[in-house]
Amino acid sequence: MPRFLLLCTLAFFLHGQTQAQSLINGKDLAGWKIKGDAKKSKWVNGQAALDEKNPGKLAVTPVEAGGVLVSPASGVDIFTEEKFGSAVIEVEFMVPKGSNSGIYLMGEYEVQILDSYGKEKVGPGDVGGLYSAAAPRVNAAKKPGEWQKFLIDFDAPMFNDGKKTSNARFNKVVLNDQVIHDNVEIKGPTPSGLTGKEAATGPLMFQGDHGPVAFRNLKVTGKK
Repeated sequence: MPRFLLLCTLAFFLHGQTQAQSLINGKDLAGWKIKGDAKKSKWVNGQAALDEKNPGKLAVTPVEAGGVLVSPASGVDIFTEEKFGSAVIEVEFMVPKGSNSGIYLMGEYEVQILDSYGKEKVGPGDVGGLYSAAAPRVNAAKKPGEWQKFLIDFDAPMFNDGKKTSNARFNKVVLNDQVIHDNVEIKGPTPSGLTGKEAATGPLMFQGDHGPVAFRNLKVTGKK
């Protein structure tokens, strides 16, 4: 996407939004909760890079500040203490060769993360796919070990007296400066979500039980 068009897209996303929140503090896991058995968690704060001896792994260097959120091996999922409704999400991620992860908006609607680099044909299970719902328009994946970026404009489902009146919707998803989804309605939760139920608000969840993954520069901007 040309830089001018990208800036226009960003301006469109952020129009009428509240102030962005940075949710990875670079020091520890404050503000995050573990899904399931905390003893199985691999999540740490540190610097992450592709393991030079094993391209299927991430090498992690502990740091006291300026770190990223990383799970260097399969463990458990992690989610924010804070809950969100409709929002714009910006986040960078990195996976090694062959790894698999995901971002669950509201803990229930997954945007897939996978090492899909070089694939000619992609489906809902490839990087940027809305898992079990919609394939990305193009394969915008970078090489394993490179930082990649999502920009997601999302509308939460709406309810009236406990009855759902509108479905969740991905208004736009951009991966590495390429639009991969536009106006996709999601009728229900992705399997393996946090609760399997829909609500007006929910946390942001990162999948950590399918392989190594790292995240940084996470910002969530709620919609007014």
